[in-house]
Amino acid sequence: MQQRHGITVPFEGVPLHAHREWFEEAEALGYTDVWSAEAGGADAFTPLALAAAWAPKLRLGTAIVPAYTRGAATLAQTVASMAQAAPGRFALGIGTSSNVIVENWNGIPFENPYQRVRDTIRFLRSALAGEKVTQDYETFSVKGFRLGIRVDEVPPILVAALRPGMLKLAGTEGDGAIINWLSADDVKTVVPHVGEGKEVAARIFVMPSEDTDTVRFVGKRAIAAYLNVPVYAQFHEWLGRGDILAPMWDAWKAGDRDAATAAIPDSLVDELIVHGSAADCRDHLDRYAANGVTTPAPAILAGPDDARQAMRDLAPAAAKA
Repeated sequence: MQQRHGITVPFEGVPLHAHREWFEEAEALGYTDVWSAEAGGADAFTPLALAAAWAPKLRLGTAIVPAYTRGAATLAQTVASMAQAAPGRFALGIGTSSNVIVENWNGIPFENPYQRVRDTIRFLRSALAGEKVTQDYETFSVKGFRLGIRVDEVPPILVAALRPGMLKLAGTEGDGAIINWLSADDVKTVVPHVGEGKEVAARIFVMPSEDTDTVRFVGKRAIAAYLNVPVYAQFHEWLGRGDILAPMWDAWKAGDRDAATAAIPDSLVDELIVHGSAADCRDHLDRYAANGVTTPAPAILAGPDDARQAMRDLAPAAAKA
């Protein structure tokens, strides 16, 4: 696979209408991709629609869209619209998301996640090919749907994957995997399950600071917020961190958030959060690529001024300078 250079958007603290010059500069700096996230902030598609118009060379990807939170037809229409807006430049990243987002925030039962993602991929393949879809899938049914717009090039579908079952699905029914919240060394454990010749995009959290105390303060809170979510807890248990994270999990279940955060070892922050000088951060990101990530998409943990400088410091153009 071609080595790509992505970055996560939108940038924290920058309103969407002010992103034009950020997208234009990212393109000029040698970034090949921008990847959006969808949790509690902007939706995944609006920032990419803006980038499609403002930066016509960038590839646009979602990392990720939950398979549950849009109806099948609505999702197909949105994907097709993006594919028309940016022909050959859009990649759909889809996944289960989590029980917090799907069930707690959207009131949708978080059931049969593997099957839901598999069924969504199969439906989208048919719908985007222009077929009339009448099908009872295992997790939903579609009766008589046909897209009203034509997609000349069906976009690649990447699957957000953590453990072997979903990683294998990403490589068999998907066009690759999107991975998240793992160390550079963990990549070597994860990638073989996807298979050869597949794209592996990674959302990697970067805090461009040499203030180690601040990095660990912020990093531990981010780790606690994510790694107590069941899907991520199971992922890290599979990666072999059960003993390391057990004190955090126990304190969290007991309702003691401060103790849970304090129980996270500094070494785990150093593994999961890229930090340090610009050169340190580039070297750390290079380890992800060397271990099998084809499309790193750093998510910068910083305010607008520091994030803008970090975008420049981490760019392909900076590495060549």
